[in-house]
Amino acid sequence: MIDVTIATYEQDIIEASVATPVLVDFWAPWCTPCKTLGPVLDKLDAEYAGRFILAKVNIDESPQLAAMFGVRSVPTGILIKEGRAVDGFMGAQPESQLRAFLDKHLGAVLASQDDAHAQQPDAQIEDDDALLERMRHTVVADPANDNARFDYVKLLLQLGRLEDAQTAFVPAKDKVLAVRRYDSLQRWVQAIEAERHQPADFAALDAAISANKRDFGSRYARAQALMAQERFTEAMDELLEILMRDKTWDEDRARKTYIAILDIMEPPRVAVAEGQIPAEDATVASYRRRLSSVVLS
Repeated sequence: MIDVTIATYEQDIIEASVATPVLVDFWAPWCTPCKTLGPVLDKLDAEYAGRFILAKVNIDESPQLAAMFGVRSVPTGILIKEGRAVDGFMGAQPESQLRAFLDKHLGAVLASQDDAHAQQPDAQIEDDDALLERMRHTVVADPANDNARFDYVKLLLQLGRLEDAQTAFVPAKDKVLAVRRYDSLQRWVQAIEAERHQPADFAALDAAISANKRDFGSRYARAQALMAQERFTEAMDELLEILMRDKTWDEDRARKTYIAILDIMEPPRVAVAEGQIPAEDATVASYRRRLSSVVLS
């Protein structure tokens, strides 16, 4: 178990979650349910023996972290994997439900490491196919469900099925100007198409940028190629370099593409209790703040 503050969260939560899932327990000294939940989480932390990291955030000492993750009540638990919030719970859950929550994301312990390597690929393929089929049925049943179509097209692109994604996206093309997330998908599709047609020459782009820091065309081409390769944070870093020098370059193209990447990176929207705000992905929140600081400076 580790105590996390605003000064250490990047290392202790975001970076650490790349290798091991991090369960963040938001609590407060005055919170009675927190005193019930805390010992149960400590017990599971010891029992699971390194399969996840238990990170505790005292919201009285680190209110910025609570705000960053959208925490409105305590106790709240948020599971971070590869820098992104993937699931969470609110309230002092019983031990059985906490075990089910952890096992859902960590998986059952396999008999050997060889078994893990042997079983994981097929299981992942089955999961993707089942999820795609479920999403497809949702879109077919409710063609006007923009959130469902966005998530379906996004997953197809993540799985490298560009042609299927383009087909699924056709009914939404008339909404691109009205629905921002559709515009974001279109920008991603265009980036992938451009990269497939002519892969970026990163050495040449880097040389051009080194010779002229204001070569925004090369910077944007580099960002678009990184976006196509799903190297999203690197793409946004490059777009910020443009925005720091020219906030409205090429009719706001850098800013709009940056926002598109934030939309793509954001996990699927989940239902929460009335009056609650869903936890925001920590990486998305961090890059959203960076954009605001540059645009408003």
